Amino acid sequence: MKVGIVCYPTYGGSGVVATELGKALAKEGHEIHFITYSQPTRLDFFSENLYYHEVAIKDYPLFDYPPYELALASRLVDVAEHEGLDLLHVHYAIPHASAAHLAKQILAKKGITIPFITTLHGTDITLVGKESSYEPVVTFTINESDAVTSVSDDLKKETLQHFNISREIEVIPNFIDLKRFKKQKKDHFKKAICPNGEKLLVHTSNFRRVKRVQDVIEVFNKVRQVVPAKLLMVGDGPERSNAEEFCRRTCGIDDVRFLGKLEAVEEVLSVSDLFYMTSEKESFGLAALEAMACQVPVISTNAGGLPELNQDGISGFICEIGDLDDMAKKSMHILDDNNLQKFKEGALNRARDFDVSKIMPLYEELYHRVIEKSKTSITA
Repeated sequence: MKVGIVCYPTYGGSGVVATELGKALAKEGHEIHFITYSQPTRLDFFSENLYYHEVAIKDYPLFDYPPYELALASRLVDVAEHEGLDLLHVHYAIPHASAAHLAKQILAKKGITIPFITTLHGTDITLVGKESSYEPVVTFTINESDAVTSVSDDLKKETLQHFNISREIEVIPNFIDLKRFKKQKKDHFKKAICPNGEKLLVHTSNFRRVKRVQDVIEVFNKVRQVVPAKLLMVGDGPERSNAEEFCRRTCGIDDVRFLGKLEAVEEVLSVSDLFYMTSEKESFGLAALEAMACQVPVISTNAGGLPELNQDGISGFICEIGDLDDMAKKSMHILDDNNLQKFKEGALNRARDFDVSKIMPLYEELYHRVIEKSKTSITA
């Protein structure tokens, strides 16, 4: 198959999933064309089946904001026509689904039939999509998609609750490449951070308000009163400066390190003992899955799709949003040397359920089904 993948090229979960899916499909022999405004952060070209097509955005004095949606639609038409694509797979509804729909209509006028699949990832539904100015377009393009997938049951339910959707939404969860995300021997790194054998706690995110990063620091403060520990904060975003200032006021700088964005986050996870995901909204929790794959148990909230991923009492614990005392109590239970190894094994076993080798075939089957249905509609 020749598949065009549209995604945001940044560190967000939707872009990561789209890129990793494309790379996995390319290894299976499919020809994958990424179409976006810059090269995705995790995209490399070690496969002869991977291609990247940049969406050029012209800056005209007439426009305060260049019309990316139109530029994307035009590029989709160009790539689909000249590369002979069989299918478009767009990740994140806004504005990718509407651009794909427009491209499909333009191509139809040229005698080219190409279906498109929309994958919903989270804030395109739970936050941005609910804006009244976007809702009609989001509803329309979801219903006009040839197939729609969601990364969790919770996100599917929320989509059906807030939008007038008349078509089926299939749940295909996010996935992990266990060949990359696995526990590595990085004892020297652990020794440098925790010279006295402290436990190492970690949080990774884009530091938006919805992630409640201050909760992580407050829980850490409670834990370190009982268990000698250090905390690593990985990532960057609008709440980072506030989090750093809060750290200075409450626990100093010796026990907490802000590392910024890391490409090889699995190296940090490999030496960590506990991962925190304190979000108030989370459609799936890809960062938590990456931690589990590196044998790091998770303390998470019960937000969104997290209970579908984190098995309470097995791969970690699930707590109410904002219940910091409960998070601290359960953290100390996991960090007890009598319990830690059991939770590490439970985290890895749970991550195996989401290995790319199990999830990618679900997309392949969907692709084949949508393409065949499209061909049948032409001959009917």
